[in-house]
Amino acid sequence: MKYTQLGRTGLKVSRLVLGTMNFGPQTSEPESHAIMDAAHGAGINFFDTANVYGWGENKGRTEEIIGTWFAQGGGRREKTVLATKVYGSMAAEGDPWPNYDRLSAVNIRRAVEASLKRLQTDHIDVYQFHHVDRQTPFEEIWQAVEVLIQQGKILYAGSSNFPGWKIAQANETAARQGRLGLVSEQCLYNLAERRAEMEVIPAAEAYGLGVIPWSPLHGGLLGGAIRKAAASGRSASGRSADALQNSSVRSQVQAYEDLLDKHGLEPGEVALAWLLTRPGVTGPIVGPRTPEQLDSALRAVELELPQEVLAGLDEIFPGPGASPEAFAW
Repeated sequence: MKYTQLGRTGLKVSRLVLGTMNFGPQTSEPESHAIMDAAHGAGINFFDTANVYGWGENKGRTEEIIGTWFAQGGGRREKTVLATKVYGSMAAEGDPWPNYDRLSAVNIRRAVEASLKRLQTDHIDVYQFHHVDRQTPFEEIWQAVEVLIQQGKILYAGSSNFPGWKIAQANETAARQGRLGLVSEQCLYNLAERRAEMEVIPAAEAYGLGVIPWSPLHGGLLGGAIRKAAASGRSASGRSADALQNSSVRSQVQAYEDLLDKHGLEPGEVALAWLLTRPGVTGPIVGPRTPEQLDSALRAVELELPQEVLAGLDEIFPGPGASPEAFAW
């Protein structure tokens, strides 16, 4: 495994981030534990989750599964850089009471305590804001974060799904208060969805945030969706099926798969390896449902993409260009 600094911090993290969203809804607790053991065995030390994972009536279940894994000991917690998130409502289904979501100081405090209990740990390494909160000022957010840092309950703060100007606003507010501010941004970024290159990634680089792309295969679209459908005799499903209904998208994906076939490369591994070449990227989040899927992701770390392939990928999936030139003269 290769490691890098998380943004401008001194924290070293693996170039792949283990995403845990499938733990509970799609992957059983024993299987989830096996995947986490395999991730550690491969040198992955950065695990990402969120308080709402598990979804619906099972919100929090994913954190619980990670917690029972930590409880087995063997250095599992000590070797892990743990990131979780706050924003989504943790109120029971149909519960009308307020202050169980967003980024108020009240909810941040409540959410941290609940996550720590589920995770069976005394601290969270990177506590991430899952979405922008248009109702809470950053002065309040940073005050709540500073209290938690002083208490030793969190070490760093990160963002997720923030636009570039919100990254700037958050860190300018933190700087005025003499605080570190955001150290990471988790955003939707992959070959098929490159809009983050316009402003989010430049803002993250300017303020020293590590970029953590989620959905690196774009819901399976970049994992050989057309090839797999042809081999199985079944149509693609989920987000990739919807995308492939668009003829221009289907043409792009076909050209992508043809290019990689020519070079004997696996689409899913290339999609991850491409992200690892991008400026500002700390590491993409991989969310395996099985240990076999984790093995495929691990091969991407060692994959060196030829210049001919990189040029071909840019031709098939051109980026939006820099801002403001992308939308102005």
